[in-house]
Amino acid sequence: MLGPTFIELSNKLSQTPELVKLSTISGYTESVNQTQTRWLSAQEQQTWRAFINACRRLFAEMDAHLQHIAGIPHAYYEILVRLSEAPGRELRMTQLADASTTSKSRLSHAVARLEERGWVERAACPTDRRGQVARLTDEGFAALDSAAQEHVGVVRQMVFDQLTPEQVEQLRVISAAIDSGVETLSSSPAAAACHASQESDPDPADETCPLV
Repeated sequence: MLGPTFIELSNKLSQTPELVKLSTISGYTESVNQTQTRWLSAQEQQTWRAFINACRRLFAEMDAHLQHIAGIPHAYYEILVRLSEAPGRELRMTQLADASTTSKSRLSHAVARLEERGWVERAACPTDRRGQVARLTDEGFAALDSAAQEHVGVVRQMVFDQLTPEQVEQLRVISAAIDSGVETLSSSPAAAACHASQESDPDPADETCPLV
């Protein structure tokens, strides 16, 4: 054992007002000023961990399935989807980066890989000589169509078959609320600094991370 269990900590903290409830780090019991740090309650901690665990397993399974049927990670699949939905099946690289959940540096690497397969092609932007346009080829669209027919079955089995129609609507509302909170935080100066640091030192290991 590395320390008290989650339940033991929850019981102890609920009986000790001067200690903060629980952070996202199990085992943290240091007394702090509760007005400065809003630690999670026991219920919030359980919900947070259930959410993180479900996301981790869901994304890992989606990524493994797409690697198996199409030989690409979910991040690459998302790029193909975004291009397929755009007018003329093309987007400026900056637009594609904004539409996807991939950083600009990783996006460039991913598009290069998709170019090697003949699924995407890049051309100079007609309205901006410094910009580039990514275009989904007919071969890329055919590959996406083939993968999507199997991929949607996995998504339905893992997510929508497990939920009632009411829960599906609740999931949509909850997801929108979380997305709004993330958007608010990501527009802060501190978040901008973090993103700039990530762009300057991308981790190649993240290139195949499954993204929603």
